[in-house]
Amino acid sequence: MDRHDQVDRRKWFGISTAAVLGSLGPSARGTDGPAAKPKGALRPKPVAAVVTAYEKLLHADVLVTKILAGWGQDGGPGPALKLASLYVDQFGRKDLARPRAAKYGVPIFDSIEGALTLGGDQIAVDGVISIGEHGNYPVNAKGQQLYPRRRFFDAIADSFEKHGRVVPVFSDKHLGPQWSDVAAIYRRAQDMKIPMMAGSSLPVTFRRPSQTIPMGCEIEAAVGIGYSDLDRYGSHILDCFQCLVERRRDAEGGVEWVHCLQGDAMWQAVDQGVVRADLMNAALRLLPTRPKSDLRGSSSSALFLFRYTDGLLGAVLMLPHYVAGMGVALQVRGQQEPWAVHFEERVQPAIPHFAYLLKAIERMVHTGTPSYPVERTVLTSGILDRALTSRFKGHQRLLTPELQIGYQPVDYPFAPHIDLQSDPRQRL
Repeated sequence: MDRHDQVDRRKWFGISTAAVLGSLGPSARGTDGPAAKPKGALRPKPVAAVVTAYEKLLHADVLVTKILAGWGQDGGPGPALKLASLYVDQFGRKDLARPRAAKYGVPIFDSIEGALTLGGDQIAVDGVISIGEHGNYPVNAKGQQLYPRRRFFDAIADSFEKHGRVVPVFSDKHLGPQWSDVAAIYRRAQDMKIPMMAGSSLPVTFRRPSQTIPMGCEIEAAVGIGYSDLDRYGSHILDCFQCLVERRRDAEGGVEWVHCLQGDAMWQAVDQGVVRADLMNAALRLLPTRPKSDLRGSSSSALFLFRYTDGLLGAVLMLPHYVAGMGVALQVRGQQEPWAVHFEERVQPAIPHFAYLLKAIERMVHTGTPSYPVERTVLTSGILDRALTSRFKGHQRLLTPELQIGYQPVDYPFAPHIDLQSDPRQRL
């Protein structure tokens, strides 16, 4: 293991976020429409957005524009946040940062420190949204696009240290892309006591059927199905997978090894029962498939296998040629039939699952505590990097003592059980 990847396991193993996060109960709401706005509007807190690129439908647009123009990006009500500043790493031909900033009176700074201090001598915002996704960045030999997430975080943390104030930070998608970056970001956030969240929008998206499994259940087997690029979309399905399996009894202790299989070896794992075919099929039945495609007919498919410290085997099949959606199926002890769910990616209005992600960010900014553990995404970032490393190294199985990451999950709800108009300080 590379010396830069080593992290003091005393800091990693047995981490419990229960004391930091508190206990959250599920929302009782179950309708798509927002509830009535509570009496007494909450004063918006200022946030800085640090982004790679800001164009239509990029992550900066579907998150930051909701702060400027409302949950539906239609001029309606939005979060109790105010965009105080922007830092933009790359201005493309279709840039929206400059026209949006001009329209809403938001200053754009040429440094991350400037965006956090508003050009002054102190941290002048109450939260930071870091979106290191999209833009023109190199791709390494493992197929990982080298987004500047660590550079962004280091500049944010450097600003906190220089000016003597820490505020909550959200980092979009996986923390990497490389494990050395993930470990460094997480270690520094812990050392500086920075309230932090990260990850995909899909754990809080609409689910079909609209349900989840109970906390503390016993999961006997689990299979996830993903699509598209192994790096960019592998992070989405791994976050979806983890937000379910972390709910099993005795919480989360991390992963012992990771293995990427492709070609005949991948399908042998299914045929030999290593991967439960009934669970794979249960998830596939919920997902849209591509016309005239063959389930086993593409060399671009991959299987991520990983074993948790409690013995549960994780299996995620990436089927970019066959499916156009993401789902997970579980075998829960005591249930005869598999439990399966489709994590929906709705387009209208304004990519709505990002509104529910923004609600979780809003809550963290107002309370100072993450809405759910950053350790979930630390773990999935590590699984993804090790899976791509396994593939790069000839599909070797890799032992992962660095991924023995323990944490206490939180029963945070998902759309439409999250009231976008509720006071973010209340317990859900």
